[in-house]
Amino acid sequence: MDQIIAYFETLDPVLAAFYATLFTWGLTALGAGLVFFFKKMNRMLFDGMLGFTGGVMVAASFWSLLAPGIEMSPGEGFEKTIPAVVGFALGALFIFGLDKILPHLHVNFNTTEKEGIKTPWHKSILLVLAITLHNIPEGLAVGVLFGGAAAGFEGASIAGAVALAIGIGLQNFPEGFAVAMPLRGQGFSRRKSFNYGQLSAIVEPVAAVLGAWAVMTFQPILPYALAFAAGAMIFVVVEEVVPESQQSKYTDVSTLGFIGGFMVMMTLDVGLG
Repeated sequence: MDQIIAYFETLDPVLAAFYATLFTWGLTALGAGLVFFFKKMNRMLFDGMLGFTGGVMVAASFWSLLAPGIEMSPGEGFEKTIPAVVGFALGALFIFGLDKILPHLHVNFNTTEKEGIKTPWHKSILLVLAITLHNIPEGLAVGVLFGGAAAGFEGASIAGAVALAIGIGLQNFPEGFAVAMPLRGQGFSRRKSFNYGQLSAIVEPVAAVLGAWAVMTFQPILPYALAFAAGAMIFVVVEEVVPESQQSKYTDVSTLGFIGGFMVMMTLDVGLG
């Protein structure tokens, strides 16, 4: 791990963010690749994975984003929280706006419950777009943290950015699975189900590069950018991940998965960052 961190320290921050999110994209593809080995989805395992995803995102929002964002903010007392509050609200509002505009369908919901503007698009496209909403703030968070670490901000480190990428990669694995397996159940070929599954994470490298570039170009925005990514991730958890994981009889499994995901991400961030 020390060698990995040392390698990323030698890279341009934008390139480092790109490489890190290629890794998270790769784990999404790996999860989607399970469609070649399984004929149907085990619902209990699936709900546990969804819970794990939510736990990782919540832990990352605090340990990797909000806490360092507040630490590096100027001022004292309530004044020190202003960038976190403003950025958090803007991040949540950004995903809220996308949620209302972008046509999508949550994994465990019926086609009558699709959201966004009305469209004749096939269910497969709507499923991919739903997971894509998850991945925008995740890629942005990695890029912002790499940019902040390279700019020398206290509280942001390459090790922390690597830890965040690992945590997001771990929870991307079930997300790829979450798209590919339902599509296979609808009669899609294994190859087409896999392609759709991995495609859902293609936005992460794009968002990461934009996040790193923005922070390096406009350094004072870093505390706001970290909180922005955190607000976007928390909105996704509350709006999408938690409801999706509570649609069957395995709610206890998804809850335990959430706890496990939180502990894993917390351990990674504190241990490495």
